[in-house]
Amino acid sequence: MSQSLLEENVASHETPGSKFFPTFLPTAALEAEADQRLAQFPENQKRSAVLPILHFIQHHHGFISAEAIEWVAGRLDIAPIKVLEVVTFYPGFRQSAPGKFHVRVCRTLSCAMGGSHELMDKLCELTGIDRSHSDSHHHPVTVSPCGKWSVEFAECLASCGTAPVCLVNDDFHEGVAPAGAADLLAKYPD
Repeated sequence: MSQSLLEENVASHETPGSKFFPTFLPTAALEAEADQRLAQFPENQKRSAVLPILHFIQHHHGFISAEAIEWVAGRLDIAPIKVLEVVTFYPGFRQSAPGKFHVRVCRTLSCAMGGSHELMDKLCELTGIDRSHSDSHHHPVTVSPCGKWSVEFAECLASCGTAPVCLVNDDFHEGVAPAGAADLLAKYPD
């Protein structure tokens, strides 16, 4: 089976976390969401629906795959590169599967001074994650060998007074000292 030019050049790489997320398929729910978003914009401004549609896809599929980019481009009648530009511009979009539990650790000044880098080190130690090959811009997410955990640094999570802070999936945690990393992870059993 041959790959498209998009798949050859920006294909999402497999991670151990892939097993926790469904393969991208345009479901009835996705079609309905796209229809609803497209109805909010004039016909000549369909591309304005790109962000909400991408958010919906990532929420349900864990990340934005090359197939998803192609599908969104087709629905919006734009070139796939225009969708890819959005995906690669916004750090909240992932191009590969995270772990079942994705931890985003704030690294801005207050959190860094409060121990966020040490927290990241402890989380990696406890989950078996090796960030030595992490690229904080192009591939900021690093996944544990079992696929259950993934980590990445995040920019300000808007709680400087309770640093360090992190998100586990959509759950916000404040004042997480490195010594409390094991307790944090224990809140997310299989």
